[in-house]
Amino acid sequence: MAEQCILRPVNSSELINQHFAESLAVKQASQTTIVAQIANAAALMATALSNDNKVLSCGNGGSAADAQHFSSELVNRFEMERPPLAAVALTTDSSNLTSIANDYSYAEIFSKQIVALGQPGDILLAISTSGNSANVVRAIASAQEKNICVVALTGGDGGEIAKCLNDADIEIRVESNRTARIQEVHLLAIHCLCDVIDQQLYG
Repeated sequence: MAEQCILRPVNSSELINQHFAESLAVKQASQTTIVAQIANAAALMATALSNDNKVLSCGNGGSAADAQHFSSELVNRFEMERPPLAAVALTTDSSNLTSIANDYSYAEIFSKQIVALGQPGDILLAISTSGNSANVVRAIASAQEKNICVVALTGGDGGEIAKCLNDADIEIRVESNRTARIQEVHLLAIHCLCDVIDQQLYG
């Protein structure tokens, strides 16, 4: 028999206020550490897009959702009416993902797609809240082998991703150890990237 759920008394307002306060604090702290990196990453992406290159993106779970969110903002639009921009989320093709995971390993689901689809001059947006996602680390290695610059959205101490980036790559690191807070700043960073790209190309 399934364990019965029992409703417990919770001070919901206090809990919610704690989330708001912590989110605000992490965003304010991040504003002092990652604004320049976001600006540099947006310039890198805008240059690639202006040269008829594309932005590939990848991540797992909530980071996969962020990769797809970013891609859709470029292909469709963010806030400005402008032509579609070339972006591909590597998280969406279930046949590719499951065949690669089944025949090889889950760690290769993004790297194989980069080998197939990536071209020199493209950009990879690699998202991992811990910085330790094995398939994102492999994606970065494949991108670097193809002369694809990497913009990495990470958290905490940057994990393995921080160790494998080249001088030409850019890390946007949210210095928090709570996944929800890191994801919230990642989403804000994505919106900033979209807005700056739009303004640089069409503003």
